[in-house]
Amino acid sequence: MTVAISAGILVCGAVYLLQRRELLRVILGFILLGNAVNLILMAAGGTSDRTPPFGTQDDTTGYADPLPQAFVLTAIVIAFSITMFLLALAVTGRRDDDTLDEASDDSPAETEGAA
Repeated sequence: MTVAISAGILVCGAVYLLQRRELLRVILGFILLGNAVNLILMAAGGTSDRTPPFGTQDDTTGYADPLPQAFVLTAIVIAFSITMFLLALAVTGRRDDDTLDEASDDSPAETEGAA
């Protein structure tokens, strides 16, 4: 139940941040959404009464399912690479970003060019 509530809170925060206009907030929303999906995948594998797969291989009823863990590991790598790509786009495309309010944009490059 705790995992479901945590995933729900992360999804709510992600949806809120994804609706913002600024690219950095959208990236943070994407990160929250990725973590929520990871929690959902881990919950799909079962979170209670599971033991690591050590010991004998005769009785496998109590072992944790390694497939959701492999999915989460893959999702972490993909989400990290997409996040780095989005951050690179945010840094390089900042000057062409017309979604920012001009009153709140006080970067030194903009103020030097205007003077």
